[in-house]
Amino acid sequence: MTRKHIPGILAMAAIVLASNILVQILFGQWLTWGAFTYPLAFLVTDVMNRLYGVQAARKVVLAGFVVGAICSLIGTQVMLQGDGYTYPAVTLRVAIGSGLAFLVAQLMDVAVFDRLRGGAWWRAPLASTLVGSSLDTAIFFSIAFSGALTFIEPGNDVSWAAETLPLLGAGPMVPLWVSLGIADWLVKLSLALLALIPFRVIVSKALARRAPAQA
Repeated sequence: MTRKHIPGILAMAAIVLASNILVQILFGQWLTWGAFTYPLAFLVTDVMNRLYGVQAARKVVLAGFVVGAICSLIGTQVMLQGDGYTYPAVTLRVAIGSGLAFLVAQLMDVAVFDRLRGGAWWRAPLASTLVGSSLDTAIFFSIAFSGALTFIEPGNDVSWAAETLPLLGAGPMVPLWVSLGIADWLVKLSLALLALIPFRVIVSKALARRAPAQA
């Protein structure tokens, strides 16, 4: 690790830490505040990938994974009281789903970005973030709430997530966790488009500062 990697690593750690806290605070019926902060992790990864290459981006991803793992470990040990029973702040299924989704999605983001880096400036960050975000949502919500994976944590009752309701309140009948996942995915796709603006600005300014130093 070099000094030039530190800002990206610190930014990733801050985003993961904030998202682990904000994911516990609801925003409307289908989302948490964490849905708005977590997608910024893809922006950090893509900026590092564009400026410093694949290895630097992977170091940033590893830093985020370590911070997320520590947060989840702490959360599984914090017991909360509610409705006459005790439960962990972070369940094992959520911890596993969060960690695995982050690692797979971010590493895929790095790989897709690197493969497309020679094209138009917007192509690599947009495509890599769309692929990574889709993987992240599918992996996390399936592991954390799907009834087919109850064997991961038999003592954790996630039957509430299997309640059949109209998709996002208006579509066909689906399990609640599917609506939660799709709402999360739609936010990530929207932010992927918006993130192109700061990506362009940050990369352009960084390259402009680098040019005189290399002259």
